[in-house]
Amino acid sequence: MKILISNDDGIDAPGIRALTDLALEFADEVVVVAPNKCFSGMSHSITMHSPLFVDKVCDQKFDDGKQLTMYATNGSPVDCIKIALDELIKHSLPDLILSGVNHGSNSNISVIYSGTMGAATEGAFYGIPSIGFSLTTHDQSADLAPTIHFARQIIAKAISLPSLTPTLCWNVNVPHLPLEKIEGIKFARQTVGVWREDFMKNSNPRGQEYYWMSGRFYNAEPEAHQSDEHCLKNGYVTIVPVQLDMTDYKFLEANGWEF
Repeated sequence: MKILISNDDGIDAPGIRALTDLALEFADEVVVVAPNKCFSGMSHSITMHSPLFVDKVCDQKFDDGKQLTMYATNGSPVDCIKIALDELIKHSLPDLILSGVNHGSNSNISVIYSGTMGAATEGAFYGIPSIGFSLTTHDQSADLAPTIHFARQIIAKAISLPSLTPTLCWNVNVPHLPLEKIEGIKFARQTVGVWREDFMKNSNPRGQEYYWMSGRFYNAEPEAHQSDEHCLKNGYVTIVPVQLDMTDYKFLEANGWEF
């Protein structure tokens, strides 16, 4: 097996290091292509008006014959997947793509904004099964052991599926809890809700005004037991299967597929 890994926190983030170590348990070859700095919240952005630079930062063969190659780029998470599949490893594509482990939840509508899931969905666009992993805390020193414990089970489940279906794209979120307090793993659906932003207005020493954005998620269905937010709140790791086709089929059916 060959696994490709990316993220949006950057190649030096603790989450991608932990996920790389885990991938080497499953794969004979692991290739990491990740941004050289944090690209959180970049969604599915791509670089079009400036060049991409790629630096090989690791090329290691282990005693058991396994191979680890790591590249850092100045591009977004989606750039990383594109340049990996179309250039760096185009003659030997991976069997599975992993993204993360992200520091910060990508549940609910956050999946739309997530650079972590941007990398995963891009991999799925290429017909390669892809999984994005996130931990529900931004603390860079958080214990990743519980996340890796459940990621191991989820990867094993994914590769056990018939022919490792190419349509597989999973958004996995792990609650920031000690291992013994996590209840298990549940398939869930995306929570209905919306982010509302707050902008703090200030001025720099030159008198130029600027805005600093923050915000919070408003859950429109806090008691919906099948939603990812409810499951996470109750101590479960959530897997939301992500659909890449954004067509509103209910609208088409209601209108007879005609204009």
